[in-house]
Amino acid sequence: MIQIFCSATQYAAATVTAAIRAGQFGPREGVRRILVVSNTGAAPEVGTPLDRMPGFDRLRPAFDQVYSWNEFISPHHPAGWAPRPQDTGLWEKAVRLAWKLGDEPVEIACESIQANPSRAIADIFADSPVHVYADGLMSYGPTRNRIPHGLSSRIVRVLHLDLVPGLRPMLLSEYGVRPEAVPGEAMVDVLAQIGESGAGLLAGHLPADRPATAVLLGQYLSAIGLITQDEEERLHVRMLRAAARAGHGDVLFKPHPSAPAAHSESLEAAAGELGVRLTVLNEPILAETVFAFLKPELVIGCFSTALMTAAAFYGIPVARVGTELLLDRITPYENSNRVPLTVIDAALPDAEHAELGAPVELDGAAERLTPLIRAVGYCMQSRKHHALREETAAWLAANPTAHQRYFKRRRLTGLRLPGGAPLRAEALRRNPTVRRAVRHLRRTRR
Repeated sequence: MIQIFCSATQYAAATVTAAIRAGQFGPREGVRRILVVSNTGAAPEVGTPLDRMPGFDRLRPAFDQVYSWNEFISPHHPAGWAPRPQDTGLWEKAVRLAWKLGDEPVEIACESIQANPSRAIADIFADSPVHVYADGLMSYGPTRNRIPHGLSSRIVRVLHLDLVPGLRPMLLSEYGVRPEAVPGEAMVDVLAQIGESGAGLLAGHLPADRPATAVLLGQYLSAIGLITQDEEERLHVRMLRAAARAGHGDVLFKPHPSAPAAHSESLEAAAGELGVRLTVLNEPILAETVFAFLKPELVIGCFSTALMTAAAFYGIPVARVGTELLLDRITPYENSNRVPLTVIDAALPDAEHAELGAPVELDGAAERLTPLIRAVGYCMQSRKHHALREETAAWLAANPTAHQRYFKRRRLTGLRLPGGAPLRAEALRRNPTVRRAVRHLRRTRR
């Protein structure tokens, strides 16, 4: 048996390594394990591949070989290339020849099955079982795109990190795929080993006399069109001001690897005004390595998954900034970032107004978050989760104002749910033009 693991980030590779070490992919005997790495950034040529990042040597023993998907399909970009349906058999032969797979059976473990390169590899090995793993908060949300039956029927399970203990993932649940949590202790152990390798590099970039007591997490929100670059820079400044308000004079800013360098310029200017000593860490080091090495007293971010790993795995106090802006701006409603954003907004304190410094209590959070996440998930993908309609309607009716910012009035109106505009919906149904359009659509469907 050959097991192919596909990873685009070091955190993803750490997740599958933790699952392997926890025995979730069976014994090592008689199995050949291959890690396929990819860089899906806008300019992968200037990025650091995950197999060249500090700490990868601690992950390497879990795999027999490591191959680069970018190199294999060059000059195509891994996020935009997929084989034509009629060519998948040829590509399977090419992959088997290049990686010396012979005729052995293959099973695949990949992330983001709706997108390339995971989708491309799953299509190439069209007869192989597929294990989907989710290394972040998106596993709690519904599946973004429809999965063809030929692929969905091959998906064995969804492996996920239990970042909100007890909260059940919605990802691929409409296909009857069962979720399975990767043990948290196994993930922490893998992250610790990666951190040992990166600690020396980290120490060389941090002041030894006054280590940072607060960490700010950057993302790349403008790069994916959620907000503008100026707004993202202002968001980082708000994080810094919140840390200063909480009494932190030494702050570390950890930008996202895909974020432009310009995002730290206004932050440095604001630090000078506030009298805060700011360190910007541009090295390709996991945020979790920073947590383990620095042991900060506070971590602030927008809706990064690293906020929840800091809280769930390291017990570090965390807080959010800017989620209200993103909840207002994020489009379309089906955007996969909506559920991670909702989880962070509902579970974590507001860094600009709340008292900070105490660890977030996650025990019992699932009971509070489950109805909200299921309602948001239904509104995102109502056709895939029609069984949740009555539950969602009852919950919205019982909570008419408490959670308004998570739902768009127009969306509730279109779905005829509490909180919508019922008069407008009735008027639309009586409108002659709308009725003619509906009749036309019904005729074309027949």
